[in-house]
Amino acid sequence: MLNVGLFTDTFLPVVDGVGRVVQAYAENLSTLGHQVTVVAPMYDTGFQGGFPFQLVEFIGTSVPGMKQYRVGEAMLDAHYRKRIRMIDLDIVHAHSPFTAGSEALRLAAVRKLPLVGTFHSKYYDDFLKATKSESVARMMTRFVVNYYNRCDEVWAVGKNTADVLHSYGYEGEIQVMPNGATLREVRPSDVEEVNRRFSLEEDPVILFVGQMDWKKNILTVLQACAELKKQGQRFHLLLAGQGIDLNAIRDKVSELNIQDRTQLLGHITDTSLLDGLYRRATVFAFPSLYDAAPMVVREAAVMSTPSVMVRGSTAAEIIRDGENGFLCENEPQDLARVITGILADPEKRNRVGENARETIPVPWSKVLETVAERYERLVALGRENKLKDKRRRLV
Repeated sequence: MLNVGLFTDTFLPVVDGVGRVVQAYAENLSTLGHQVTVVAPMYDTGFQGGFPFQLVEFIGTSVPGMKQYRVGEAMLDAHYRKRIRMIDLDIVHAHSPFTAGSEALRLAAVRKLPLVGTFHSKYYDDFLKATKSESVARMMTRFVVNYYNRCDEVWAVGKNTADVLHSYGYEGEIQVMPNGATLREVRPSDVEEVNRRFSLEEDPVILFVGQMDWKKNILTVLQACAELKKQGQRFHLLLAGQGIDLNAIRDKVSELNIQDRTQLLGHITDTSLLDGLYRRATVFAFPSLYDAAPMVVREAAVMSTPSVMVRGSTAAEIIRDGENGFLCENEPQDLARVITGILADPEKRNRVGENARETIPVPWSKVLETVAERYERLVALGRENKLKDKRRRLV
């Protein structure tokens, strides 16, 4: 049995991709018999019980323009310092190179523990959007690379994601550790509830789930749906999520005159409702050029709903066009063309959806068995003093 520390800058009740990955790690490692501690900024002062793992939070403040995210300095929180001193750890795993990642780095250095760092996101794109400066974005990206240089082992959620980190200048070895999914069946009542709540009737449904942020390439979805409407196609576009560009997206829906076909559903935390949405959807439209290994595509596949993604994008690594999903060019007209073909051939759509369920989702339990094996290997190397000390100057 291992004592595992998982460090993340996003966690419950925020349920973005990274936070949900950490939750899946924590729950499945606990099921395997390991003791798990999640360290994250505090998002909610309410009751946080009922988990099969420990949650140790430090005081955080909202990120300007992104109220759903928080940052903070763990060592300035006396209550956190007292709690973390009482917790034994064998290995530290950082899922972010920032606030929580810095604390993971500090603990690994002070306690001489192995440190794993998982690379999840295209940080340069985030930095560029936030600062509007290429030079500042490059400087901040160098900080990210320096962080992973100090890890004992670096993981990425896919080969294309590993290539992104290498393109930033990281020269070390990267272990691909894919995300998993929770395999389950949807209840007919969940689909019926979706139809009732959103007044869908029998029309096809185009679904997007994710942050309401232009970086997700949502504009391409909206413009493609405007094209479909011009062609006389019947459909409902459902957008589920929250984010900094929500109001701008709502305005664009009106500007494109698709407000009669579009519903912005907000942030959905009800798993049954989300399952019903995935299952009810005719196609999951996810043309993001930003995402690395999106959980939402795997969740759609669990419900036998095929995704359409941009050819050559990092996110589309798992898609084989016409077999377990669909690919389009990064153009609204081509996305509209592909969706038109999907709507016109329900037999193929169903076959591709079933193939998606068979080939895309890997059970989290299987992923975490591999994760635990690699943890145990690193802990053994650490106890034998066979890990290079990359963090000595931080102690």
